[in-house]
Parts: sequence; C-alpha cells; structure tokens
Amino acid sequence: MRAADPLHALSGDPGPVCRCCEADDHSVCASLTPEGLRGLRVIRGNARIGAQDAVFHEGEAAEAVYSLTSGTVKLSKLLGDGRRQIVGFVFPGDFFGFDAEGTYPYTAEAITPVGVCRFSTSRLAQLRSQTPELERLLFGRLVADLALAQEQMLLLGRMTAREKVAHFLLTLSRRAVRRNDPASPVALTMSRQDLADYLGLTIETVSRTITQLKRDGLIALVRPELVDLTDADALRRVAEGGGSD
Repeated sequence: MRAADPLHALSGDPGPVCRCCEADDHSVCASLTPEGLRGLRVIRGNARIGAQDAVFHEGEAAEAVYSLTSGTVKLSKLLGDGRRQIVGFVFPGDFFGFDAEGTYPYTAEAITPVGVCRFSTSRLAQLRSQTPELERLLFGRLVADLALAQEQMLLLGRMTAREKVAHFLLTLSRRAVRRNDPASPVALTMSRQDLADYLGLTIETVSRTITQLKRDGLIALVRPELVDLTDADALRRVAEGGGSD
C-alpha cells in the first residue's frame, strides 16, 4: 500500500455553506452553524486518493483527522500473529483518524478512489475548544463509533455466519438511508475477502452464505457488488437470530 499523496489546502472564500463534497447533507459539517462551518473550512485541506492507497498507517503519528467525502475506506489492524482484522468501513460523511495516545490505532486504506477532507489535529483541537457545537458533534460521532465497535464484538462473538452476513447487509442499508441513498440495493464496494476479514469468517463461508440468502429469496445480486434486499423483513429476522445457519 502506498501512502496518500500530499494534501492540498482549498482556496477561496469559505462562505457560509460547504459545497466541496457529496456528503454535505449528512456530515458533521451539515449540522454546524455558518460561523462554525467557516472556522472548520479555514483549517481544511483536501485530496483525492487512489484505490488501494493508504490514507495513513497504524502506529504513525496522528497528525490529522479526516472526513470522507466520496468513496469507501477500510480500517484494519495487524494482529500479533500477522493476521489482519478489518475493524470497520468508512463511508461519505464519516470522520476517522482519531488518535490513541498520539498515534493512529489502525490503518486506513482506500477501497475505491476516494476524496477526503483533512484537518490538522492540533488546529482542530484549538477550534474545538473555541466552538462548543463542534465539540458536541464530534463527541457524538465518537459515541456512535463506540456503539459500532460494541456491535461488532457481538457480531464476531455470538452470531452465526448467516446472521453476520444478514446483519452486515442491513447495516449497509441503514447507513445508505442516513446518506439519503435508497435502502436497497446496497453497494458491496469491499471485496469478499475484506468482508470475510471484517465478519471473522472465511471467504468461502461468505460466498456460500450469500448464495444461500439468494437461494432463499432474501436477496438478489444485481451485480456481484450490488445486492438487492428483496425481503428485508426476513433478512432482519435472520439477523436477530430467527433463522438457521
């Protein structure tokens, strides 16, 4: 994985409304007052990053926090035995890169070509101290991230393969709705291997489970990377433990 290219600061009048990305209506920026948004834009830089390129690596000094404006990013940690665990996926409107004791706790890698906004950690901390609304909104995002981490612990520890895949597809659907996208079909921009690493399964099990859900009429594959949730209610019952493995 290559590191991302240098980020270039945006120029021009920040203005009261941010229109630099497709995430306007569902990002933290959308909830800020014009004054708060103006302050955030002053410290912002932006970049385009190619697929498979790293935004940053686990253990590097956390010099910036990022907001994804387009595309998909995967977050991963390297385990002690050399295995990789995908710990999350980032979609437009999401902030990522909050540090753990001054270093990044995971590697962030672009799955597709992506756009990001970059905020210097030190300058963002200063702005947060001056802007209570921004502090509140970012704290809310951190709480939401914690809830997702707890949800993944349950997913990895207690769910069957069928429940895991159903739960993940429904999660993608909910996140799409929050981005004002249709609830179905959902885009599987990540590879089957990435999905397996996230769910704690083998790639063969993921492929077999998707085939089973398709055979049972719960989903349909518009394309390999586009899944129609043809029976979301039944899929939800599976995710909640109402279906067999």
